[in-house]
Amino acid sequence: MNEALPFSTPDNGTFRIALYPGTFDPITNGHIDIIKRGLHLFDRIIITVAVNVQKTPLFSLEQRCAMIRECFQGQEDRIEVGATDGLIVEYALQHGARAIIRGLRAISDFDYEFQLALMNRRLEREVETVFLMTGFRWIYISSSGIKNAARCHGNITGLVPKHVERALQEKFA
Repeated sequence: MNEALPFSTPDNGTFRIALYPGTFDPITNGHIDIIKRGLHLFDRIIITVAVNVQKTPLFSLEQRCAMIRECFQGQEDRIEVGATDGLIVEYALQHGARAIIRGLRAISDFDYEFQLALMNRRLEREVETVFLMTGFRWIYISSSGIKNAARCHGNITGLVPKHVERALQEKFA
């Protein structure tokens, strides 16, 4: 028995779109790895910088969006950057996305992400959550860990794109 997919397929003229939300303060090579791998599953990914009132970001919303756009120059046909201070599932529906990508690094991430996925599912049943495991080479990095290392003038080369590394060095000069 063939059932309809929860999102449209490319053969009928539409695209499979996913959201990849986060604070991205700043974007890391771990985030970029998840996005590149997500592009194997989806035709288009909307990287969504989410405003989290429980966090005080180092970079402004505009700076974070600009850093992300710079990472994906020339890929605008498959990558879009947006921002929201509302519910991610509502933003997903407004932009035609039927999936939310979430990266998992460790078991501790799973508990939080699982609760978030269940809440999103309760709020909007049309939007699925897809978990992608972080690549082993990025499993230990986080935006907050990178910021702490940069604050103490530690070597973060190779953990973030070069332009993000420069922006962190300027912040903590």
